[in-house]
Amino acid sequence: MIGFMSDLSSQSDAAARYADDHYPEFLEDLKLLARIPSVSFPGFDPKEVERSALAVAALCRARGLENVEILKLPGAHPYVYADWLHAPGKPTLLLYAHHDVQPAGREELWKSPPFEPTERNGRLFGRGCADDKAGAVAHTSAIAAWLKTRGSLPVNVKVIIEGEEEIGSEHLEPFLDKYSAKVMADVIVLTDTGNFDHETPSITVALRGLVALDVTVRSMDHPLHSGMWGGPVADPVQALAKMIASVVDAKGRMTIPGVYKDVQKPAKASETSLKALKLTEKIFRAQSGLFKGTKLMVDPKDLLRSNWYIPSFSVNAIQASSKKDCANIINDSAWAHMGIRVVPGMNPQKTLADLKKHLLKNAPWGVKVEFSGETASPSWTTDTDAPAFTAARTALQKGYGKPAVDMGCGGSIPFVGPFAKALKGAPALLIGVEDPLSNPHSENESLHLGMFQKAIASAAHLYAEIAALPSVK
Repeated sequence: MIGFMSDLSSQSDAAARYADDHYPEFLEDLKLLARIPSVSFPGFDPKEVERSALAVAALCRARGLENVEILKLPGAHPYVYADWLHAPGKPTLLLYAHHDVQPAGREELWKSPPFEPTERNGRLFGRGCADDKAGAVAHTSAIAAWLKTRGSLPVNVKVIIEGEEEIGSEHLEPFLDKYSAKVMADVIVLTDTGNFDHETPSITVALRGLVALDVTVRSMDHPLHSGMWGGPVADPVQALAKMIASVVDAKGRMTIPGVYKDVQKPAKASETSLKALKLTEKIFRAQSGLFKGTKLMVDPKDLLRSNWYIPSFSVNAIQASSKKDCANIINDSAWAHMGIRVVPGMNPQKTLADLKKHLLKNAPWGVKVEFSGETASPSWTTDTDAPAFTAARTALQKGYGKPAVDMGCGGSIPFVGPFAKALKGAPALLIGVEDPLSNPHSENESLHLGMFQKAIASAAHLYAEIAALPSVK
């Protein structure tokens, strides 16, 4: 066994060296994918998502994967599947990423075109460069490194590159029903997460869920002249503002009765990480772009806990009229999209019902309130005692030259929970390629190039570390 592990270690070292030597080539793979505006949101050209899927499939073939397919469901954006299954008796890894991206947003704020990946100051800027086309390329690059140096992989791999993660993986359940045999595996490796910083490799062990909805407030059947009607008429924009303001107090804490009642404390290992990881207010402000005069809504020592393990409320969009159409009127209606990030212990459906009840209770002046577009996805957390996590920590330390840490994530990944359930509790390793400066859903999204190179090397080491385990669970 010692000789076997030593042989695997030397082979993974060779694969990692190959990945480093051919890094410029792998970076070109990423740039090729990032030039395709594969926005999965309604209103954008779905043919671009299809073109992206074809490009991902071509990359999988070029890097040595087999049985490459584009999997489709009615009304869904395409998934890409590929595999390499020639390691009998060894574990099977399901490698996940997604090739769809967010809209560019306000293009005038981009310092370089959003779909022309541009290197600047050690980073690659462009929509999808970090979230999550870099994840897909990390998988294909590590696989190619093994196949070029050894001619085979030490484990079996299945690759799923999703096409609709950014719109909530809304066809995931039927996808799992139809293709359950294809996705069965012993370990799941997901790259749609980030690191604590670009130097510190991290395994994400907790995700917040999301409760969200559209709220429309109406007070009349058409807009009115503010001079002729202002005073007697209830303004729906003011009403909506009052409703939103009622959700939080002066310190930013939610006022919905019982909303914090079921919040679970972080696991012991997570508490250890919270104490070990240092995030100063200065660094947080630099990473977030928070203005100097804007107050923090939590104690600076609780920044990570608040972001990872405490629920939060946000208003994502609000509209009545617009800058372009602004006139001296009382609008007939006002609309907002808002949501609560939920954490372990919270029931998403109950949280959604409580939010709606609170908004209705605080709607002033008898205005009409309508709810639509409701979603309620749960949080996720995992037990990190499985041997697969030990293997991942070893691989990350080899790739980065620094011990890995466990961390939480304030965001949601709809894919994780259902897949972990479908694979009957297979360990889910969330090992990503983003860092706090990546701006994944904002303008000037970017990828730290040095970190990306280390992520590919870590992926190459992971296959050997998993292969050496007597059991992954």
